[in-house]
Amino acid sequence: MTRLILASQSPARTKLLTEAGIRHEILVSDVDEDAVQARYGVTDPHDTALLLARAKAEAVASLPDAEGALVIGCDSVFEFDGESHGKPYTVEVAKERMVRMSGSKGVLHTGHWLVDCRETAADVDDDEIADGTGATVGAVSSAEVHFTEMSEQDIDAYIATGEPLHCAGSFTIDGLGGAFIRKVDGDPHAVVGLSISTLRELLGQANVGITELWKADAAAE
Repeated sequence: MTRLILASQSPARTKLLTEAGIRHEILVSDVDEDAVQARYGVTDPHDTALLLARAKAEAVASLPDAEGALVIGCDSVFEFDGESHGKPYTVEVAKERMVRMSGSKGVLHTGHWLVDCRETAADVDDDEIADGTGATVGAVSSAEVHFTEMSEQDIDAYIATGEPLHCAGSFTIDGLGGAFIRKVDGDPHAVVGLSISTLRELLGQANVGITELWKADAAAE
């Protein structure tokens, strides 16, 4: 049975995979995002999202528990006014961002990186069959997010819930923050944090059909 490991502790990402009927395990990386960015000096939001997704996937792929599995790493970066916005973490940063975002728009970039940790033909004897491709591939899915006008009371109430403090760009589309998103141009799953269609494309490059990962009960529906 083909195994897929999600290299993320994001509840939104695992919920997305679960609702799409995709079997997966969770194995969290210990990647220091600031250190990775400092090492490579990446400032472009699109490239930063891909770099961090790759760092997370490769960190988990190096663990013994990932042997024989496919590992998908993801990272989201919000681009607004030419700046990269990750998680705000503090009330002050979240409010400053949301005041500027009110009635405006930005682009949410979600990087994806897939590592095939299954055995390849070079790893086994001649009389054995190996499914692994050795693939290590990535892609970015981006979507333009349009925000409604938000009053200061709206912003304060939203921040008080704690939800935006640990989300790229200080908002979610699949939670309370959805009330302040007017429309999305692009893949809405990318805004949640993992594009199912992009995952399908990357799996295809590792010779795996996404239907192979469907849960038995999902496939029967």
